[in-house]
Amino acid sequence: MSADGVNPSRILPDLQCALLCEDIRVEINQNYILVGVLRNLVVREVPVPIGRMLLFTRWTAGFGDFIQTASLIAPDKTTVLGKCEVPFRLNTGEDITSTVSVFQQIQLPQSGTYYIEVAVDQVVKLRFPVTVVVAPPPGGQPTQPAAPAESPKAD
Repeated sequence: MSADGVNPSRILPDLQCALLCEDIRVEINQNYILVGVLRNLVVREVPVPIGRMLLFTRWTAGFGDFIQTASLIAPDKTTVLGKCEVPFRLNTGEDITSTVSVFQQIQLPQSGTYYIEVAVDQVVKLRFPVTVVVAPPPGGQPTQPAAPAESPKAD
């Protein structure tokens, strides 16, 4: 109960963590196993299709029903390449809940710094970088996209 005697119906939660992973498994006791926690994505060439990436988040210290929105944002810092919405509930201020957002069939068009943004009820709680790096093939030079052919000029 608040100082004015009114029970709050909702308190926005705190984000304890957000980790980008290759896979997430749930044990029989409901504990999570995070596989391949990602810092950077090293690829052979761009554009590169990503079949699946998962975002593990943990929320606490809130009360009510919420919508978590996780977005994958392009290096221009405005283009949203993927978005996942996950509803969750915290029954008491001491509850902790984990969510998993799944980004599927994403195309990363270029190397550079992408961003994962996590919001709850449209309030951004975290934005962190994920760098896509083109690595050279073993013993070779990095592959570059072919330059567009010049069109013949009419005189």
